[in-house]
Amino acid sequence: MAEPIRMGVVGIDHRHIYTMTEHMQAAGCVLSGWQTDGTPNTLDGFLARFPDAPRRDRAEDLIDDPEIDLILTAAVPSDRAGISIRALRAGKDVLSDKPGALHALDVAELRRTATETGRIWAVDFSERFEVPAMTRALELIDAGAIGEVIGTVGLGPHRLNAATRPDWFWDRDRNGGILADIGSHQIEQFLALTGQDMAEVVLAHAACIREPGFQDFGEIVLQAGRARGYIRVDWYTPDALPNWGDGRLFVTGTTGTIELRKYVDPGGTPGTDHLILVNGEVCEKQQASGAGLPFFAALAHDIRHRTEIALPQERVFAVCDLAIQAQGMAEC
Repeated sequence: MAEPIRMGVVGIDHRHIYTMTEHMQAAGCVLSGWQTDGTPNTLDGFLARFPDAPRRDRAEDLIDDPEIDLILTAAVPSDRAGISIRALRAGKDVLSDKPGALHALDVAELRRTATETGRIWAVDFSERFEVPAMTRALELIDAGAIGEVIGTVGLGPHRLNAATRPDWFWDRDRNGGILADIGSHQIEQFLALTGQDMAEVVLAHAACIREPGFQDFGEIVLQAGRARGYIRVDWYTPDALPNWGDGRLFVTGTTGTIELRKYVDPGGTPGTDHLILVNGEVCEKQQASGAGLPFFAALAHDIRHRTEIALPQERVFAVCDLAIQAQGMAEC
């Protein structure tokens, strides 16, 4: 049996750290310790899920530990690139929460550092990697079920939960803006669904509707080859919805279509991961919750064998570059 991958967590400021850690544990990693600044509102939840892992006093206690192979971070978004760069330089692979970086110069430094060190810098785009219906959709597309993908519509509504949000959530310089943050999920999905390495940002828009200074509505239009993608993200999930957002995806191919209701089907089928496939032979609704989440096991394989199965390294940089570009266009 292979030696376990030992991981350390630096920064638990976003709840995504719970599933990031759990999925990497399921892939055979061992949580050796964690560190975070202060007492973020995620602290109790982290302690409840990982009661046996020791807390370290400083990030360097984990980053410089020669026995640790992998650093996870869900620190304040503006801090993630710096943590990742320090960890890469210390010989660690890194899995960051999205957004992995907020500035083009940070992405350039991350690209340079990953190249020079030969280490992996991955970002958990959870709206794909933690959604079995996305696994199934990509399997169908790879099998030719809808032909060439020529259009996508990705909708990413989120619940605001204003009363529980920390100070950094409301600070544009620290959260990165709506397109750099939650828009990055949708950009990565567009590239994955179309099989493209890069795209052009045709349109980008962000608005502060509910509160001055806080972007709560955003749109992006992407073009890659013959494919065009529309993205809409917002912080307007209604209170009665039983989860954080009714994420939907519509994919148009030359011979068929796929629709995903990822997290909920209001007034319809119970559960999650609903997929509707229509082509020249079938018109059916599938329950895709059993399709699996291959990203995390593939990342563990990459760490052990220095392969690039989970996610092309260059795509991570491309997504960050596009999200930052879109954010800048929206604010001009």
